[in-house]
Amino acid sequence: MNNLELYDKFRKVPETAKKNISGGRLQGMTDINPMWRIKTLTEEFGVCGFGWYYEIVDQWLETAMAKDEITANVKINLYVKQGDEWSKPIVGIGGSMLVANEKKGLYVNDECYKMALTDAISVACKSLGIGADVYWNKDNTKYNDSKKENQEATLKAKTLTYREKLIIYLRESGLSFAEVAKDYGLNGQTTEERFKEVLEDLEGK
Repeated sequence: MNNLELYDKFRKVPETAKKNISGGRLQGMTDINPMWRIKTLTEEFGVCGFGWYYEIVDQWLETAMAKDEITANVKINLYVKQGDEWSKPIVGIGGSMLVANEKKGLYVNDECYKMALTDAISVACKSLGIGADVYWNKDNTKYNDSKKENQEATLKAKTLTYREKLIIYLRESGLSFAEVAKDYGLNGQTTEERFKEVLEDLEGK
C-alpha cells in the first residue's frame, strides 16, 4: 500500500459533516461531526471492536487557563486492523470543560468526560489523516482561502488575547489543549506574557 493511500482517502470532509462555528473564541472555524469519523473508521476497518477499537489509558482533571475553571481530560490508544495485523497504539488526548467561568457565573458540564473522549478520538484520527484538509491550511487551497477570510474578519472584530490566540493555534494545528497545558504548566495563574512565550515556542519563533 502507498504510504499516503489512506491519508488521501480520509483527508476530505464532506460538507454534510462540517459545521461552521459562528460564535465564541473559535468563530469562523470549522467543526467536524464526530459520527463522520466513526463512520469513516467503520467503512475502512470494520465494525468497532472487530476492525478498530480504543482503550482509555488515563483520565484526569486540571485547573484550566482561567480562574475557577476545570478541564476534564482523557487519553486513549486507538487501534486499527489491516488484514490480520493490528496497528501499534495511536495516541489521542482530548479535553473538555468541567467547570467553565461564563458571564452568568460558573457552569458545570456533566457530559465533560464524554466530550473529552470524543475529542481524544478525533485527535487520534488525525494521525490517520482523517479530516486532514480541515486542519492543514497548506494542503487544500479552496477550503483555506475561505477559512483565512473568516479568521481575518474575526481579528478585525476584536483584539485577541494571547490566551485566545494560543487556543486558536492549537485548534488549527490539531494539537491537544490538555496536552499542551500539561507540558507547559499552564493554569489559572498563567500570565499573558507566558501565553505569548508558549505560542511563540510552538510556532518556532
